[in-house]
Amino acid sequence: MTRANWDDLRFVLAVAEEGSVSAAARRLRVNHATVLRRVAAYEDSVGTSLFDKTVRGYAVPSAMDRVIEAAREVDRAVQAVGRALRGTHAPLAGEVRVTSTDSLCHCVLAPIVARLRIVSPELQVELMCSNRHLDLGRTDADIAVRPATDLPDDLVGEVAAVLGFGLYRARGVDTGDWIGLSGPLARSRVGRWIDATVGSGRIVARADSFVVAREFAAVGMGLAAMPDFLGAEDTRLDRVEGILPDLAVDIWVASHADLAHVPRIAAVRRQLTEALAAQAERLRGGMGGA
Repeated sequence: MTRANWDDLRFVLAVAEEGSVSAAARRLRVNHATVLRRVAAYEDSVGTSLFDKTVRGYAVPSAMDRVIEAAREVDRAVQAVGRALRGTHAPLAGEVRVTSTDSLCHCVLAPIVARLRIVSPELQVELMCSNRHLDLGRTDADIAVRPATDLPDDLVGEVAAVLGFGLYRARGVDTGDWIGLSGPLARSRVGRWIDATVGSGRIVARADSFVVAREFAAVGMGLAAMPDFLGAEDTRLDRVEGILPDLAVDIWVASHADLAHVPRIAAVRRQLTEALAAQAERLRGGMGGA
């Protein structure tokens, strides 16, 4: 279909939906004569009349119902293209909910979100700190930034960086006690390694947060495994070598498949991915090594 034919078809659709030339003219913000001319032009191009012209207005004969419905589908498609194009050029604005772990929220993502706001002041990011995996299918969040071995089938995303882990204790404190992990962190790679390797009698406390585990270590309670950057950037702690194996895990930036192409969500996901990739060396850390 040529552009001219689609332009004429817009007038046909307006008349069909409004039931009269005058109403179609008001909807399209043109004069009465223009509507008549464009409908006639389309009918001439297809070689048939589309309306029964009565004293009550323009009626669509049943034989033409499928034609009008097809015109509606074309109209919806054209409108969808327009919305998509506007979305790609519009400034980044609106609300986006991002969920991530406590350590990434506190020490990595907050400065990144602050920089996003400078570039896009109309953007509002809700940063949801939780070590449990929120259900993106139920729209608990729009974007998840998560250390994980892989993604569930209903999520789409990219690996932005790799999160390395290290073992730390209070500076100058020689201890054989350990800080265990609880809650969702107990099921993480490092949590499972601690439970499988360290005897329960050596675990003096547990935490469902790496930030809390770091605080336990900093006050001398025991050895704590944590994201390497979290320990390396704390002057209260010493890194302990030769015990913790390489337990690195990918950091994914993902959305539910149904939300992945929403312009503001896709844009924020891309910018988060790029910002995390720029910190890849920091997030990887020195790595453990048994």
